[in-house]
Amino acid sequence: MDSASFGVPINKGKGKAVDGGLTVNGESLPWVEKYRPVTLDDVKSHKDITTTIERFIEKNRLPHLLFYGPPGTGKTSTILAVARRIYGSEYRKQILELNASDDRGIDVVREQIKQFAETRTLFAKSYKLIILDEADMMTQQAQAALRRVIEQYTKNVRFCIICNYVNKIAPAIQSRCTRFRFSPLPMAEVEKQIDHVVEAEDCKVTKDGKEALLKLSKGDMRRALNVLQACHAAYDSIGETEVYNCTGNPHPRDIESIVNSMLSDEFTTSYQMINQMKTERGLALQDLLSGAFEYVDTLELKPQARVYLLDYLATIEYRLSTGASEKIQLSALLGAFKNAVELTS
Repeated sequence: MDSASFGVPINKGKGKAVDGGLTVNGESLPWVEKYRPVTLDDVKSHKDITTTIERFIEKNRLPHLLFYGPPGTGKTSTILAVARRIYGSEYRKQILELNASDDRGIDVVREQIKQFAETRTLFAKSYKLIILDEADMMTQQAQAALRRVIEQYTKNVRFCIICNYVNKIAPAIQSRCTRFRFSPLPMAEVEKQIDHVVEAEDCKVTKDGKEALLKLSKGDMRRALNVLQACHAAYDSIGETEVYNCTGNPHPRDIESIVNSMLSDEFTTSYQMINQMKTERGLALQDLLSGAFEYVDTLELKPQARVYLLDYLATIEYRLSTGASEKIQLSALLGAFKNAVELTS
């Protein structure tokens, strides 16, 4: 499930979380669920989207919806808040929610979805809601069958299709839905929610620890809260080093020393140093590439050297993705930095 442009949590403190009238032990819940928004007002970011949907609901003109965007930006949280807004606390009885973990081939569309769509509701609202989460994993045949179901049962149901990549959804389905893009959350919103969770859960987080958390989250609220919870379980105080250790990402200081070594040290010396650091820290070349890319941005290089280096980083990343040898590609990376130095001088 997609989690949140999280706003006010389900519960204010450490006690119990209440969801749909059912009380569950808040202590055992992952924080991404414990602090998931309950109402549309709780969804702090994407105000333009929530306001538009609120108007649709007020006029009883809710169209079929297509939510797309990166993970952890609030897509599923928003539609669940919409379901609560329409149906109240008994909303689970009025929705059919299918996730990527369910089998969603053509048979599911023909049987489960069609069967749910065919039955009329006896309650106040004239339509039910079908949520297809991670719909970009559906087969083309299933999407073709779904297109007909959407058309046929509009009187009974509204569909909300959620995906990360909108280009994987058939154009015929896209044209039948009102599209909303969920962009990565602004750092200010992620920071606000982290501050709230830190206070509610009594975590000890240093200033540099919070900065590292925000940097690694990249606008993904789910990732930020998952990392925070993992660090809180493992350490008494959460600083920058603890965050990087917990996630397995290379520390910026390590990246800095590796890149500086590649630029200034002799080839063999640099190769041995990087190999030793990879072994000691358990680093993958893929992680080093990502870190090197970000660090190269901060260096003063001649335009031709920068272009050459960035092009080579992309080439090595592609080679690694096709199963190339890490040792050979590390040598290639070192060679690229040496050539970039030649181009700079």
